[in-house]
Amino acid sequence: MILSDSDIKKNIQEGIIKINPAPNFEEQLGPCSLDLHLGNSFKIFKISRYPFIDLKNGTNVDEMMEEVIIKDGASFIIQPHDFVVAVTREEVILPANIMGRLDGRSSLARLGLVIHVTAARFDPGWRGKAVMELGNLGTVPIVLYSGMRICAMTFESISNSSEVPYTSQKDHKYADQNGATASKINEEPK
Repeated sequence: MILSDSDIKKNIQEGIIKINPAPNFEEQLGPCSLDLHLGNSFKIFKISRYPFIDLKNGTNVDEMMEEVIIKDGASFIIQPHDFVVAVTREEVILPANIMGRLDGRSSLARLGLVIHVTAARFDPGWRGKAVMELGNLGTVPIVLYSGMRICAMTFESISNSSEVPYTSQKDHKYADQNGATASKINEEPK
């Protein structure tokens, strides 16, 4: 069941769902979601010695990217047809019985900004800053600002607490993210 605005607020106030920094409910709370802000850490692909990404032979994607850090409130321009990994300002900690789902904001989508490619689910027990895969499908550059509302997270209760929450899984790769994080697919078993 998707949590309503009152349930989101109650779960945050009671410390069941943890959001840091604490949200401004008047600004961020929607009928069934909580808006999150753009952080200041980005990963962009740089010109690389790799002609392609080889998923079978262990291409280190992090080596193909560079991190860009901007000051709070500063701008970041995403060019048309560009792909950027970014992070939210907020850290989110989910309990073992609630999952999160990240969606873009309609107003930004109408400009051609895609907030996530396919990685919208945050498993029960997940914690960290939400990493987004931003894309500009439009024909003109879009200026983004650190601290602007960029996405919305919905929260869903699951039927029971997860037996093995995300951070208890042996192969979890993305817990405790504090900045934009490149793909860690090369860490998966062959």
